[in-house]
Amino acid sequence: PAWLRRLCGQLLSERLMRPNGVQAVVRGIMEGTGAGGASAEAAAVDWRKCDTVAKILASCPQQCLSFEDYYRLVCPQILDLLHIQDKLTARQFQRVATTTLLTMAKEHPQLAEKHLLQPLLAPLLRCSET
Repeated sequence: PAWLRRLCGQLLSERLMRPNGVQAVVRGIMEGTGAGGASAEAAAVDWRKCDTVAKILASCPQQCLSFEDYYRLVCPQILDLLHIQDKLTARQFQRVATTTLLTMAKEHPQLAEKHLLQPLLAPLLRCSET
């Protein structure tokens, strides 16, 4: 029903904008693909699921006042997905993060540059300046 879809969307949006909310949401969604072993490896190859999660992350929820606020809260968390230590989980999270980055860069290039690309490339820029 529509009311349930709205409520789930609202709860998902609220969770995404909390500290570590992106990782919790990604873990929750990707968990259903299997935990550990060969099933996690197979899940890492499942681009469609990673694409779906990326689309969710790239969509600014209705509860958020502006794209700027949403990007400011969520983008650092997306970059944190690139630093997961567990190798099987890292593959899934890295695919989700890169697909989200690409989607956000297409939809809102200035915000993606400010909140994703500049922080991502900052170490490289610092090295090239010296």
